[in-house]
Amino acid sequence: MLTKEEIEILESQGYLSLGKLLTDAQVKAINDRIDALMLNEGGSAGSELAESKYIRHPKEEGADRLADLVNKGEVFDIFYTHPRVLAGIAAVLGPSFKLSSLNYRAAKPGLGHQNLHVDWGNKMVEGVYKVCNSIWLLDDFTENNGATRIVPGTHKLGIAPQEKMEDPSLPHPDEIIITAPAGSVFIFNSHAWHGGTTNRTDKPRRSIHSYFCTSDQPQQIDQKKYITEETKQRVGKEALKILDV
Repeated sequence: MLTKEEIEILESQGYLSLGKLLTDAQVKAINDRIDALMLNEGGSAGSELAESKYIRHPKEEGADRLADLVNKGEVFDIFYTHPRVLAGIAAVLGPSFKLSSLNYRAAKPGLGHQNLHVDWGNKMVEGVYKVCNSIWLLDDFTENNGATRIVPGTHKLGIAPQEKMEDPSLPHPDEIIITAPAGSVFIFNSHAWHGGTTNRTDKPRRSIHSYFCTSDQPQQIDQKKYITEETKQRVGKEALKILDV
């Protein structure tokens, strides 16, 4: 599902654009469902994150969060079953992986900035990558609205930003800002240095992260704990395997 050139880009740069995988109609349906969930969950939105000891940002003041989207609507199934995404994850992690979490993050106006960071504390184990992310754009990502920044090639360094930079909150001279239209999807090796930027617009900047780990790692959201019978009946055997349930 990925070309040789795409795999080489992902390997050398640590991230890859998969282009626009969602239609405008799909983006609207997803955002409508998110609006309903945010309204229904209110102050408890994203509460599943606080229950996990493997979440880096259980409560982030600068962003709205939702978690456990696996069990919150058929509209979210594509985020962990799309063949191009799974091919990208496999290119980084190898054939044995599972979904770690499926979460929504929206950088609030005037907020959303994150330090450059990696998503796995010990970077790599004997050169083997343990985590890989995909970010699904639910709004256009621009230079000004809190888009994700990433420093190409840093997944190969084996060190975290704070070990190299005096202040990981500052821009890195080699960082790039992911810019693309809503519906686009990016794979990025989560050992690469990355983080959100400040949303300098008057509207939230919305995205969903389908985050994967190797099979030997704990999931950020324990899928066995949260899986519903409705989800089990809805998704196929391959999806249940990816969920590790």
